[in-house]
Amino acid sequence: MSTTLEKGQAINFYQATVPIIISVFGVYLTIGISLGVLPGFVQKTLGFDSIMIGLVIGLQSLSTLLTRAYSGKITDTKGAKKSKMSGVVLAVIAGIVYVLAVLFQAHPLMAILFLLAARIIHGIGESFLVTGALTWGIGLAGQSKSGKVMTWNGIAMYAGIAIGAPLSIWLSKEYNILPAFVLIALLPLVSWLSTAKLPSIPVDKDHLRTPFYKVIGAISGQGLSLAFSSMAFGCIASFIALFFSQKNWGDASLAFMVFGICYVLTRILFASFPDKYGGFKIALISLIIEVAGQLLIWTSASKTLAVIGCGLTGVGFSLVFPALGVLAIQKVKPQMRGTALGAYVSFVDLSLGLAGPIAGLIAGWFDYQAVYLFGGISCMVSMIILLFNKK
Repeated sequence: MSTTLEKGQAINFYQATVPIIISVFGVYLTIGISLGVLPGFVQKTLGFDSIMIGLVIGLQSLSTLLTRAYSGKITDTKGAKKSKMSGVVLAVIAGIVYVLAVLFQAHPLMAILFLLAARIIHGIGESFLVTGALTWGIGLAGQSKSGKVMTWNGIAMYAGIAIGAPLSIWLSKEYNILPAFVLIALLPLVSWLSTAKLPSIPVDKDHLRTPFYKVIGAISGQGLSLAFSSMAFGCIASFIALFFSQKNWGDASLAFMVFGICYVLTRILFASFPDKYGGFKIALISLIIEVAGQLLIWTSASKTLAVIGCGLTGVGFSLVFPALGVLAIQKVKPQMRGTALGAYVSFVDLSLGLAGPIAGLIAGWFDYQAVYLFGGISCMVSMIILLFNKK
């Protein structure tokens, strides 16, 4: 196979996407690992409060958000493969800085500074990885498969988080936190190797680029709906472990796993639905389920109900991204696909960057359970925005 795909050519869907899916999964395992151990490390080992936890968790998404425009530009002008591989390298560097934070844990201020630096680097790496991977996959498989490409990449992303979080919790219990962070530095190598032989897609260097702010404006309706729906995931990622601890329900590994399993199974079983039935209809149904999941966690009186709520949230959140993405990608020309996807995903970054600190404030004012009322209300706002942006 040639190293660069001919313009207008597409290859077999699975031949194109399976290596990219493995690659995305490898890096998102590192994100899941960090989410599983960082809240406890920041609070119990370093001695900081819930607001600092929210800042540490949210900083990764904020740094991703602030580099989406640049990663989209690099993807469109230098190539999706180069963008994706840059994300892998940055993930390795982030892992090394996490390790430094653990080595300096006897000096909490120094350790927290290393953690903040690691989160920034991790976030920039995620920006390049996701924008590059999505653009690469759609370019190889063809735009008619865009919803399916986004669906399967999402499976890789959240499966990585769902497996990585409990894996890191287990490692920290059986050994200590250091092996978890060493894994963050090593796993991106799997990501690199899986796509090393995939052909790159052609870059149209003569195309007149649309300014990023205009691309943001074109997809803002779908983006804002995505942002508010993502708050629910941010609430689970940031505080479900501490919520379980507060209730004396043990660790939250089961909650992370059920969320991830439900998320992945929904995408596997209904991967073609956004392309087949339309983004609006699938997004609306998904948001209704997501609201139900968040409200169940908020009102849960037992671990079982909270875990079911996490599962419902996973089912609901699963197809929101590809459903709204199908609507968003139709609004731009193919030459601007990387920028459009960067802009679209930036709304998730904005959401998760804000969700951690806001949820931390709510947890400080009330308790960890109140965080999920906030998540439910955010999903309701997402539904309202969707209704005003049907196309």
